[in-house]
Amino acid sequence: MNRTALVLGCLLVATPALAQSVTEKTGVNSVLGIAPSTADFVKQVAISDMYEIQSSQLAERKGNSAQQAFAKQMINDHTKTSSELKSLVTDGKVKAELPTALDSAHQDKLDKLKNASGAEFSETYDEQQISAHKDAVSLFERYAKGGDNDALKNWAGTTLPKLQHHLQMAQQLERDRTNTTSKSKSSN
Repeated sequence: MNRTALVLGCLLVATPALAQSVTEKTGVNSVLGIAPSTADFVKQVAISDMYEIQSSQLAERKGNSAQQAFAKQMINDHTKTSSELKSLVTDGKVKAELPTALDSAHQDKLDKLKNASGAEFSETYDEQQISAHKDAVSLFERYAKGGDNDALKNWAGTTLPKLQHHLQMAQQLERDRTNTTSKSKSSN
C-alpha cells in the first residue's frame, strides 16, 4: 500500500505533461477524478470514436437486430463527434494532434470482435460497448469540469449527455440480450 502511494505521489509530482500522460494512460486520473491534458483528451476521444465506428460497422453485419439498430446510431453519433472534434482542432481552437489509427488496446478489442460470431459476438460487443461508454463518460465528465481549453471544455460538457445516453442504451442492450438468453434456456 505504501509503495503504491509513493509511486502515485511520484507520478503526480513529475512534470505536468508527463504526469498527465502517464496517469491518464494507467487510469490514475480517472480514479482520482483529475481532468486529462488537452492532448490526452483529444487523442482518447479520437481513438474512442474510431473504435466505436469500426466496432459498430461490424455489429451492423454480425449483430442481432437490436445491436444493428444500436450500431447504426453509434456510427451516426460518433461520426458527428469526430467531425466536431476535427473542426475544433483544424480551426485552431484546440492545439492537439488527431491520431489516424487505433491504439493497440482498441485494435485488440476490434480484432476480438472480428473473430467472434453468433452469441459470442453479441456478448463481446455488448460488454465492450458498456466498458467503452463508461470510459467515455468519465473522460468527458473530467474534462468538462477541469479541462484547460475553454472551447474543448464547453464541447465536452455539451457532448456528455449524449454519451450518458449511449451508456444507458448499451446497458439496456445487454439486459435485453441476457433476458432473452435466460428465457430461451428456461424454456428448454
